[in-house]
Amino acid sequence: MYNVWENVLAEIEQKISPANFSTWFKDTTLLSTANDHVIIGVKNSFFVKQLRSKFLDLITEALNKNNINFTTIDFEVVSSTKNKIRSREVTTEDSIKNYIRPIKKSLETKTINNGLNSKYTLDNFVIGSNNDLAVSAAKSIIDAPGTRYNPFFLYGGPGLGKTHLVQAIGNELLRRDPSLKILYTPISHFYSDFIDAIQNGKGKEFNRKFEKLDCLIIDDFQFIVGKEKSQEEFFNIFNDLYQLNKQIIVTSDRLPSQIKTVDERLASRLTMGGAFDLQLPKFEDKCAILRAKAELMGAEIEPEAIEYIAENINTNIRDLEGEFSTILLMSEVRGLTPLELIENGSASINRTNKLRPVSSKQILEKVAKFYDLSVKEMCSKSRVANIKTARQIAMFILSKELSMSTTKIASEVGVKDHTTVMHGIKKIESDLRLNFALRDQIEEIKEQIYG
Repeated sequence: MYNVWENVLAEIEQKISPANFSTWFKDTTLLSTANDHVIIGVKNSFFVKQLRSKFLDLITEALNKNNINFTTIDFEVVSSTKNKIRSREVTTEDSIKNYIRPIKKSLETKTINNGLNSKYTLDNFVIGSNNDLAVSAAKSIIDAPGTRYNPFFLYGGPGLGKTHLVQAIGNELLRRDPSLKILYTPISHFYSDFIDAIQNGKGKEFNRKFEKLDCLIIDDFQFIVGKEKSQEEFFNIFNDLYQLNKQIIVTSDRLPSQIKTVDERLASRLTMGGAFDLQLPKFEDKCAILRAKAELMGAEIEPEAIEYIAENINTNIRDLEGEFSTILLMSEVRGLTPLELIENGSASINRTNKLRPVSSKQILEKVAKFYDLSVKEMCSKSRVANIKTARQIAMFILSKELSMSTTKIASEVGVKDHTTVMHGIKKIESDLRLNFALRDQIEEIKEQIYG
């Protein structure tokens, strides 16, 4: 049973942030599946409440995918983490009955048939300046699938809400017309199913799976890299559906043209209906996301605490929500308000740039080394393209990681004045919106800085 729960946890870990997974699932255990009752061991009653209110649909989906038959899910507080490696048979009477919730057969069937998770809706997707164009296109698709934005290609870094938005489209289409045939699948599942079908001589059955679809949603397309046969199969399925005006939705962490081994014909077709990106949320967007999450959870948190979290998390929405959940948990356990935790230093934000202090000299050295330059070369007045780019990246990192003034940065990198620094930082910020190779480079540099 322990191995089964490890598989369930692995499924859940792919769907939520590392902070959320570590906070809510790390110390859980599967105690029993007897009599179609799944009983999960947790640390305390607060965990019971949070898992039931926030993650029950996710747990349900993961259990279904691991072929665990059940009608109810129950939570039981266990007194020791030793129970994590021990399974036992318990009865429903042993459990906390207040937290038993029947699982509707209709929900179970929906999850198995189309891959959609019912928790993803437009109602709980927070719209901001970082995603408003993509949401506008999504609403147009819901009103008239297969017409204006087809295919709909959505791209952006991890944790920005791509999966949420495309599944919300599928769920809303089904709400309006339950007869529609919709399939959501990560590209990795498409690939593995295709290989299984070929090996078992069921290629025609695999194709028939897609023939009658009204909407196909493919997630994480970037993972098709190097899989030529899968690309060819997907290309044929894509063309068949497109010719029938069926809606095609694809997500990726970057544009198809930036995925080196993707066939040029396929890359062109994927973006002919328009490509929409989800950007990193701005401060105001992050505050709105946290306020909406607090309202959804029924949690009380001071505006100052929300602003503190929003100001200090600059990675993605998953990390933002993970830190938010951690602070709420600490608040409950310690009997303090979130703001009190922050003010007394108990709620330290888990940011990469908080791991250890670094100096401007270290940053300049790492950036220069990454681009095979000396610090002297990088900080010279050279206008050679690669040197100029490295210098602007150094400006950007000094600003974001050390909150250094533009005047101070100018003196550090040897440029004329602060306006040159402002231009360099804005140039990198603008390029980051579309240049995912640049994003990867900067993340790698930061890993080297803090590693």
